Amino acid sequence: MPNHKSAEKRARQNVKRKLRNTAIRSTVRTVVKKTRETISEGKKDEAQTALKEASKALLTSVTKGVLHKNSAARKQSRLAKAVNKLGK
Repeated sequence: MPNHKSAEKRARQNVKRKLRNTAIRSTVRTVVKKTRETISEGKKDEAQTALKEASKALLTSVTKGVLHKNSAARKQSRLAKAVNKLGK
């Protein structure tokens, strides 16, 4: 239990941020999963549009401070590599 006014405010902020971070993380996971599914099905066009969505979600999570930029870049790179393999 917080004992100071500033600690109470900090606790309220932590709750709000946790909810926001959870929502963003969930969105990222959903979009990445959708992209992986379209890749496994071999649908190149759908995979490319899903990759754009995933990239946008990953970059958003970086700007919000949910994911580290290198982590997001790594995920984005691996997805793009998998999508590009579909063309061959």
